Formats: sequence, C-alpha cells, structure tokens
Amino acid sequence: MTLFDWGSKTYLMGILNATPDSFSNDGIHQDVDLMISRGIEMLSRGADVLDVGGESSKPPSVYGHVNKVSEDEEIQRVVPIIRALSLEPKAVISIDTYKAKVAKAAILAGARMVNDIWGLGRDSEMAHLIADTEVYVVIMHNTESPQYKDVVKDTVGFLKNRVDFAISAGINKNKIIVDPGIGFAKGVEQNLQILNRLHEYKILGVPVMVGTSRKSTIGEILELPVDDRIEGTAATVSVAIARGVDMVRVHDVQEMYRISKMTDAIVRG
Repeated sequence: MTLFDWGSKTYLMGILNATPDSFSNDGIHQDVDLMISRGIEMLSRGADVLDVGGESSKPPSVYGHVNKVSEDEEIQRVVPIIRALSLEPKAVISIDTYKAKVAKAAILAGARMVNDIWGLGRDSEMAHLIADTEVYVVIMHNTESPQYKDVVKDTVGFLKNRVDFAISAGINKNKIIVDPGIGFAKGVEQNLQILNRLHEYKILGVPVMVGTSRKSTIGEILELPVDDRIEGTAATVSVAIARGVDMVRVHDVQEMYRISKMTDAIVRG
C-alpha cells in the first residue's frame, strides 16, 4: 500500500517521545492517555506521520550520558500509544527504534514505518523484519567515529551503501527514505553544510527526510534554549524544502505545517 505521493507536498512527521529524558524536554513518561491526546492533537494540526519513541536518541557527544532502555521497557512505553493512535483515520505511525524486537511489537500494534537512527546497522534482524512486513523505513546516517573529508559526500556514500544493503535484504526501494542525520556525530558547520546541500542527496533516488527541530545547532547560532527555537527551526525547514526534501521531522507541528505549506506553494508551484 502506498502511503505517500512524493513530490506533491512536504510531509510532516510529528515527534512523540514516550521518554523522561528527551533533549527537547517534551517527553511524556508513564502517561499513555496524555501521549495519545498529544498525538491526536498533532494529527489535527497537520501531521502526516507520528514518530513514537521509547528511548532517547539524543547524541551523547552533545548531551552527555544517555540512559539505555531494555527492549521490554521500550515496548511497554510505545505499544499502547501506537495501538490507540493507529486507529485514528489516516494516521501513519512510525516507531523510532533500532531494535528489531521493539519494531516487531510496534508493527503488530499498527506502526507502518520504522525510523532507525543507526541505518539498519545495529540489529541484524531489522532489515529482514522490514522486508517481511513491507513497512516503510527511514535509514539515517550515524557513526561513533566521525571523520569526514566532505561531510555531504561522505554521508551520501554511507547512505548509498545502506540503501543497497536494504534492497539486497529484500526491502522494496519504494519503501525507503533516507535521513542525513543532522546533529548526529556532526558539528555546527557540518550540519549547516548538509542543510545547504540537501539537493545532493537526491542522487540516491529515494525520498529524503531531515530532522532539525530544536537541535543544538540552532541553539548555538541563536544562543537560545531548547524551548525557544521555533524561528530557528522554521528557517531550517524552509531551506530544507527549497533544497528538495520530502519530509521534515518536527516538534511544533502547527507552526511547521504553516511554514511548509507556504514554502511548498513557492517551490512546488
């Protein structure tokens, strides 16, 4: 089943963190009803996809120690939310995880996309699970040893290898989305280079998603705390759309919906 008409608009992925330690301080822990209500609100404000995560993916290189969560606890955090939200009309639910066991439980609960911050490289079962269940997958660039000659060319090369791996594992190319991983193992100047050259990722022949929302690059440039970065996020979203991205992952759905709709009117005609 095709969920997206790529090129027709910019799709919005709303972030739902079922965690107590998200970098953006927006996580809701142990309150399933509130998470469900927030998800429904995001859908009403323009979100096309809801990305539910049960473990913080904030980069330790930027934010220090990150608490790892067991597979069972992660499942307990996300499955009730996914099960409820998947019943909402037109809702597309994504599970933000790199663990196949968590992804499987989420898919059984109604998720139709896996957002893997390690690009299918951390769990040997993940690619086969995605191929077997025929869900969409976001393959993101990430590394524990960042050494770049040219951050754009290097991340494009990495993503090409991961896309080829995914296809060889049986994943339908039409179900693959790539994410250059802004803020993951990259400094401010590298993140800005990626944003300015996002059009170069189109050579991969698959849709491109970016997640810049409230990230530290915005905070460092504007000298603003994490809860005061809407305007900075808006600038990155507008530029990303102008550079050809297909989906943006955001916290502030209503504001970014309006910005993406206006930018789409300009650049998509």
